[in-house]
Amino acid sequence: MNFLFKIFIICIISSNTILADEVKVFDFTEAELSELEVRKVRGADNKTIYTAGSNENGNFFKAVADNAASGLGKQLKIDLNKTPFINITWKIEKDLAGIKENTKKGHDFAARVFAIKKTGATALSNRAINYVFSSNNEIGFNSPSPYTKKSIDNVLASTKNDLNEWITVKSNVKDDFKKFHDLDVNELDGLAIMSDTDNSKMKAIAYYQNIYFSSE
Repeated sequence: MNFLFKIFIICIISSNTILADEVKVFDFTEAELSELEVRKVRGADNKTIYTAGSNENGNFFKAVADNAASGLGKQLKIDLNKTPFINITWKIEKDLAGIKENTKKGHDFAARVFAIKKTGATALSNRAINYVFSSNNEIGFNSPSPYTKKSIDNVLASTKNDLNEWITVKSNVKDDFKKFHDLDVNELDGLAIMSDTDNSKMKAIAYYQNIYFSSE
């Protein structure tokens, strides 16, 4: 399937312009989850199941993808000159060991966060950095999506290092768009999360918590 379709079929629900020193993307509550439409990727047999929960560190979304692919997203404007760093707290309970993630048959991730920049009139012209929690590659590995060079998979976490452990990662989104797409991006247009296993037909369990942008 077209990977850009996988990126932009995910739900784009609310629109906000955000100009703070720290920008929270999701509340991770039941109320928010009920407002976010879950969109199944075309061709996938099932939807990823998202549920809301909480622990001592706050709210989270749990994702269970069993031969499934669907995502949650928001259309929002983030000033990358002011808050260029994305911060993600996440955990993988069940990973996808053994797949080749940079191939079409293995292009699944137990957890991923898309940063999306509109660069044209249609979704197919947009560019994305796909921040992933890899099951097979080392932190720092990156490659174009096997479906389109307009989306880059960038490994920020790996179950080779952290399986079933909450970890927090950070990356400079403005620098990443310059590095991977040679684009000077001042404003981000959208963010989405997705756990997907529609290519490998496997099962993954992941958790997302406290995703925000910061100035440093």
